[in-house]
Amino acid sequence: MSLGFSVDELLPKARGGGQLRMGLVRLSEEEWLQPAPDLEARTSGFADWPQGIQLTTEAEASGRELAAMLGINGGLREAALASHEDMCLLTRRAGEDVYRLIGAAVAWPSDWYPSDKIGLPLRALHAPIAGYEAQLATGVDRFMETLKPGAIYGRCNWFIAPTGARRWLANGSADSAFSHVTADNAGETLFVRSERQALRRLPKTGAILFTIGIYVAPLGELSRPNKAMLNDAIETLVTGEGDRRGALHYASQLKNYCERIPE
Repeated sequence: MSLGFSVDELLPKARGGGQLRMGLVRLSEEEWLQPAPDLEARTSGFADWPQGIQLTTEAEASGRELAAMLGINGGLREAALASHEDMCLLTRRAGEDVYRLIGAAVAWPSDWYPSDKIGLPLRALHAPIAGYEAQLATGVDRFMETLKPGAIYGRCNWFIAPTGARRWLANGSADSAFSHVTADNAGETLFVRSERQALRRLPKTGAILFTIGIYVAPLGELSRPNKAMLNDAIETLVTGEGDRRGALHYASQLKNYCERIPE
């Protein structure tokens, strides 16, 4: 199953709210990365937010391996500059059985700072996500351990954001961020943000590459079936992960907007 490269294509296959799950699908090499990245946007994205690149010495060899796979010179930074996707590298240190973040090239984060995460093991990386430890951590650890070189697996999720910017850093209170949203303007003031994520193991160094493709669209531009899906899903988003991202402050406006859409 192909995931697609737009919010409308990703939403039917994406997780948002409810029980956490990996929801992985096997991707071909051709389905791995967006085929026509906006390289000007990538260059300006990293130029505007240089702290999005965090590299340890452990990432040097795997970064070079990744760049060579993409047919370019350099390392992780150059690989991410040449792709639509943000890119992270994880590996196990000698004597450890956990994967740690050893390199990040992230121009368009979804409310996180690579400088806060570099060097952390997987469970600590995901600590802010409600339910991760209980529902998903063991399965993710097992997947990382057994992932073979050559295989590519993808998944996607969605959030509601108060901005259409690709770089989303939710500074300030959610109450303030969504205070301008009404049932009348929700189609233009609420944005659906989807992360198209993929995992693969690099064959030489054994590091695991995690790619994150960001896609954002105004609620009003989505297909009617996707608006209906969001309307149904918002009830489960108000608790857990959605609560952390301010769902209480826009849920009623989103539902009111979606329920007004004629059949």
